[in-house]
Amino acid sequence: MMRGSRRIVLLAAAIYLFVIFSGHLADRLILFPSTAPIHPRSALRRSIPFQNGELEVWTAASDRARQNNKMDAYILRFYGNADRAELWATLEAETWNDRAVEIWAVNYPGFGGSSGPAGLRRIPSAALAAFDALQSKAGTSPIIVFGTSLGATAALHVAAHRKVHGIVLHNPPPLRQIILRHFGWWNLWLLAGPVALELPGELDSLENAKRIQVPGLFILAERDEIVPPKFQRLVFDAFAGEKRIINLPGAYHNSPIEGTIMADVYRGYDWLLPR
Repeated sequence: MMRGSRRIVLLAAAIYLFVIFSGHLADRLILFPSTAPIHPRSALRRSIPFQNGELEVWTAASDRARQNNKMDAYILRFYGNADRAELWATLEAETWNDRAVEIWAVNYPGFGGSSGPAGLRRIPSAALAAFDALQSKAGTSPIIVFGTSLGATAALHVAAHRKVHGIVLHNPPPLRQIILRHFGWWNLWLLAGPVALELPGELDSLENAKRIQVPGLFILAERDEIVPPKFQRLVFDAFAGEKRIINLPGAYHNSPIEGTIMADVYRGYDWLLPR
């Protein structure tokens, strides 16, 4: 090899090692935090003490909840890696088939008004902190955890370590398996390998799913381009509790759940929360 070519190879290797060992590579590639103000509609802000800062939770009650003295259930809600709780809390409060529910929608550390920095390793403890705060209010009322995309990893962690009534998972990713098997080949695992090693074990969807005994409702997009269905099925197969699937025909990762499929979703909610 000529001297100039050798220098290029050494420089490339040095840059690669610097990037890999500088830390937080998984955070940079997976998390997309935002803090710009977003109108929360009628949702109310709660602040939960968390690691010398605060965790922001947005709450919204359904019409039936505001009319009744008794709550049917509380929904602890976790969203995707570029989403925000205040966008959806009010809208989702009315999607539970005319039940008296209150949504507790969580902004991860570094998202919205939650104290930073953003980091995958902070999500598991933040999720448990949100659950514990909700539990103190809910008392004996059922709590259902609901996670979409990355939020499913947080929901699974909560359900594996706290007493919940049930869980809803929308396009759940087994992060390590997707990174290694789906994204590893094009970079010869030089990038995928270190990223997978950085993932916190608390967010291992398959291991958490094996520990959960409560009912689980899986809502799976048929054409998901981010979390391919075969990977979502890994989580479904590992789930130890009673489980049901709702397939979303023709849906992509970010396709809304709407239209005639909502009849199936309502039946799923009726199964989780019998009237």
